[in-house]
Parts: sequence; structure tokens; C-alpha cells
Amino acid sequence: MVLKVGDIITFERTFTVGDVELFTEISGDEGIHHITPDEQGRLIIHGLLTATLPTKVGGDNNVLARTMNLEFLRPVFTGDTIICEVKIEKYERQEKSRTAIIASFLCKNQNETAVLKGDFSGVIL
Repeated sequence: MVLKVGDIITFERTFTVGDVELFTEISGDEGIHHITPDEQGRLIIHGLLTATLPTKVGGDNNVLARTMNLEFLRPVFTGDTIICEVKIEKYERQEKSRTAIIASFLCKNQNETAVLKGDFSGVIL
């Protein structure tokens, strides 16, 4: 798939308790809110685990990231389905067979509530 400015790529994922447990083990982030269920039996998803949605879209397109800006707007809980829309803002061929890319993203939960927004830049080799 050849990307162009204005393209919107969508990816969604439903987070599970197993996802949180694995990320806790890998990251070492054992914040009480990630390991103790709330009154509804849910765990809060690690912010950086939520941020894997836009990085997956980048990875699918062979982006070597240089910068990533994240703004965490609302908590994400186990059982939430997060839909991430990535918009290509810049896609420009450079020297040495590289392509510069800048993209913005917005992640919303199943209730259409924005939970994460930001942007990233990098190169495609």
C-alpha cells in the first residue's frame, strides 16, 4: 500500500486482563491501578500499552519512528475496544531512498470517547 497525504488508517483492539498482565511483566510497571481491579472488576490499561495502537499502524507501514507525542485524555479499562485513526499529514520522498512521514492520531473507546491523541514522525526506509 502506497500512502499519501490525507490517508486515514484505522486499527482497533479490545484489551484483556492477559494484555495488562503481560505488559506489567515486560514493563515492570506494577502501579496499583494496573494490578487491582476497580469496583466493576476492571483494570486500568497502561498508557503505553494503549499507545501500541498507533505504533502498530506505523509498524505495518515500515515506519522507523523519530518522535512520538502522546496526550492521554481518559483511562482505558480491560474490556474496552479502542479504535485508532491515524491520518497521514506528510509523506515526502527524500534522499537515499527514504520517505519522511508525519502522522496524527486519535484513539476513541467503544463509546466514542477520545482516550489518546498525538502524532509521530519518522522515515520509511
